[in-house]
Amino acid sequence: MYTVDWLPSAEQDLADIWNNASDRAAVSTAADMIDASLKQNPLAVGEARSGVTRILFYSPLAVLFDVDIPAQKVKVWDIWRWPA
Repeated sequence: MYTVDWLPSAEQDLADIWNNASDRAAVSTAADMIDASLKQNPLAVGEARSGVTRILFYSPLAVLFDVDIPAQKVKVWDIWRWPA
């Protein structure tokens, strides 16, 4: 199991997305699924980007996150609606 930390800016972006969404249940479900997937095995989901960064799409959201394998930590640092 990995520990998942969301940067405050990503948490605020998620709150803004949820507050402005007409599909709040879908946004909540996607956020929960992203969090659960990253806790289980972040290297098995999404796609690799440069360095330790990966991207994960779970409609209607997408996130960028970094994986620290030795520490078993994930840092979510960006989130947005997808598709936009």
